[in-house]
Amino acid sequence: MQILGFGYSLAGLIVGIAVGATGVGGGSLMTPILILFYGISPKLAVGTDLLYASISKSWGVALHTRNGSMAWRIVGSLALGSVPAALAMLFFIESHGSSADLDRWIKLTLAIAVITTATFTLLQEPILKLVKRSEDASGVGFFERNQRLGTVLSGVLIGAVVAISSVGAGVIGMMLLMMLYPKEQPLKLVGADLAHAVLITGLAGLGHAKMGTVDYTLLGWLLLGAIPGIWIGSRIGFRLNAKALKRTIAVMLIVAGGMTLYKAIAG
Repeated sequence: MQILGFGYSLAGLIVGIAVGATGVGGGSLMTPILILFYGISPKLAVGTDLLYASISKSWGVALHTRNGSMAWRIVGSLALGSVPAALAMLFFIESHGSSADLDRWIKLTLAIAVITTATFTLLQEPILKLVKRSEDASGVGFFERNQRLGTVLSGVLIGAVVAISSVGAGVIGMMLLMMLYPKEQPLKLVGADLAHAVLITGLAGLGHAKMGTVDYTLLGWLLLGAIPGIWIGSRIGFRLNAKALKRTIAVMLIVAGGMTLYKAIAG
């Protein structure tokens, strides 16, 4: 068990380095790794990763709050949609127990979320250019004109997807915020995305804990590797080409997403 535990810590270390260096990775890498390479059941992998994500990202929220780079109004608008959506999805998961169909749905949703994350990572600049082109004569874009509603609906999407797959609160959330708030300081958007991610992964993680789909020993081993991994990754990120690193992670996500999709379809 101890040897397997160190294997989990190695996974935490690798994912932590990816997150620290690029801001990309998190649940998008961790959950597929646990399912594909460690044989963890989908529900247990999602539940454990949700608490792992909430704990590991909390330090970032504390840092942004201390620095005053936090847009709490955006967090509140996201939460209006994400909290009820996550609770509804948790009820759906609990009502389906440990059925094979639920495992298949989790893997399918996970695969789509991971591939979407990779796509947003690779196509961030072209997507934001398209958003820029939607601006009217006053310089206000389509998404910006529907900011409040768009933020709440984004929260609904993120809350539902996160609760069933543990993916979506990071890169997908950040991309949606950049489209909705193009004139907001990027650092404040990062802070809002992190704070909302901690909130929704924590809520969904506690929901999974109530259902008994969290492995606390596994969680401990993952954090043992992730904490130094994030520190190492943040140092690496300063020295290497950030764009090249993100593309590398995106390719890894596409591979992981494709493998998870195949497993979901093949049963």
